[in-house]
Amino acid sequence: MTRQADIVIRNGLVVDGTGEEPGIADVAIIGNRIVAVGLGLPPGREDIDATGLIVTPGFVDVHTHYDGQATWSQCMSPSSGHGVTTVVIGNCGVGFAPCRPGDRAALINVMEGVEDIPEAVMAEGLPWEWETFPQFLDLLDRRSWDVDIVAYIPHSPLRVYVMGARGLNREAATAEDLRQMASLVDEAMAVGAAGFATSRTDNHKTGDGAFIPSYDAESVELEAMAAAVGRSGRGVVQVVPNLGAPEWSRELDLLVRLGQSSQRPVTFSLAQSHQDSAVWRTALDRVESANDTLGTQLKPQVFPRPMGIVTGLSASVHAFCLCESYLAIADLPLSDRVKMLSDPQFRARLLSEKPAGPTNPLFRLVRDFDRMYSMAAFPNYEPAADSSVAARAMALGVTPLELTYDLLLEDDGLSLLYLPFSNYADQSLDAVRTMLLDANTVLGLGDGGAHYGLICDASYPTTLLAHWTRDRPHGRIPLAWAIKSLSADTADLIGLHDRGRIAAGFKADINLIDYQALNLHRPLVSHDLPGGGRRLTQTAEGFRLTMVSGRIVHRDDRSTGSFPGRLVRMGTIRHPARTGEISTVR
Repeated sequence: MTRQADIVIRNGLVVDGTGEEPGIADVAIIGNRIVAVGLGLPPGREDIDATGLIVTPGFVDVHTHYDGQATWSQCMSPSSGHGVTTVVIGNCGVGFAPCRPGDRAALINVMEGVEDIPEAVMAEGLPWEWETFPQFLDLLDRRSWDVDIVAYIPHSPLRVYVMGARGLNREAATAEDLRQMASLVDEAMAVGAAGFATSRTDNHKTGDGAFIPSYDAESVELEAMAAAVGRSGRGVVQVVPNLGAPEWSRELDLLVRLGQSSQRPVTFSLAQSHQDSAVWRTALDRVESANDTLGTQLKPQVFPRPMGIVTGLSASVHAFCLCESYLAIADLPLSDRVKMLSDPQFRARLLSEKPAGPTNPLFRLVRDFDRMYSMAAFPNYEPAADSSVAARAMALGVTPLELTYDLLLEDDGLSLLYLPFSNYADQSLDAVRTMLLDANTVLGLGDGGAHYGLICDASYPTTLLAHWTRDRPHGRIPLAWAIKSLSADTADLIGLHDRGRIAAGFKADINLIDYQALNLHRPLVSHDLPGGGRRLTQTAEGFRLTMVSGRIVHRDDRSTGSFPGRLVRMGTIRHPARTGEISTVR
């Protein structure tokens, strides 16, 4: 070093993101970059003692939905509280740009249905200072956060922008429609988009219960968008396929064609279905074959714990939320509802009622008692079968519905129940372990910024580190592998070659973690969304310090009020180790 470092992190166990074995070292930082890693580095203007802590790169979460939250908040929580320093938005082909003024309500309806973001929150919080996708990025460029943000151009808004009501109603695109959409993808890539995202799953519906605009778009449309990404020479195609459908093999064929059309990475959601628990194996075999023989870059995204909904009287749903008697009191304050529910006569009446049919597919899970589990203060995301509500009810000699009723009233109505809907078909995470360790997969699917009242999965980095590398009784994963999967692997997928590693020249996005003290707390309900909207959030303990661009954004699991995070316009990132150049993040 030719000048004094601004910060030197001393004596930490550096887990550098490469997958190599950790080692004790100092890390020197000047500005927003790491300038040296080694032992006995000269003093900096500030020295931080990391003795007993692990020092890791900041984590890159490639599947979030902070599209709205980024316009009304500087804190991308819960993600930023779990060591995440870069997030990618626009996933699942849903978002808010491009959008003509007359289509705003339609896109809010799409996001409300797919991502469980209340219409009132979006109506209150979205500033709508854009119409085109470049204008949306310009708005983000003027803001700052506790993470960096990267954006895909999403398919559903794009379709509605070009096709209007025809796009919303899922009509087939004409040749002129395809030309215009592809041109807008070209434009998005030119101004820094990370790629193009779409969804084909029948689980994604609008707030009105209709399929979203991208749901059954024809192959020619998707291939045209993928080719537009490919013309930029960079970028990613992100897809939520319909792998649970009978025609799942055709979905895999399509993913292969998108990889061939774009000559770019195609990343897609993959999980163990509870309806067909073997599809994931077939998908991984097909991915390996295509990547090896056809030269595609298919990268399934997998999640390191069960995907599940959180239910409770303070959450969006629970086993009685669609029953007539409960609907009559649903808008009362929680304390009043708890009082009513504690009345024996009300209890008997509610237990006898049948719930109305739900519009959201996830609501159908709220009485799956065989896979319903209580959430403790430090929740267990690999619970034993004999701890399910069904098993406990049988042991107690009551019905599962009766036990659920009583559990919902615990903690003055603040108790929560967890219902996995994928990745837990065998009530074990052994299948997930196989998916995680597959050479072609990447971590993802945390969905931060979405499912505000149903799902709280953005905390998965803490689960990966605490459960998979430290606490799991069997089949643990090496710490160095876990850190690499959270940082370098996800950064490289998106093309963020300036981060994800602790090495000279790389961006100073860094975590200091008390590994032995690392714990994940039970989700909590807060009312900090625009208009006092409700959401589930989740905190951890053990993150001693998180740094973005050389500035400390979290210390001892609390925000410092520093917001150095910026929009990352892709296309200007260079790999320090290959070029000697480091681009600044604008």
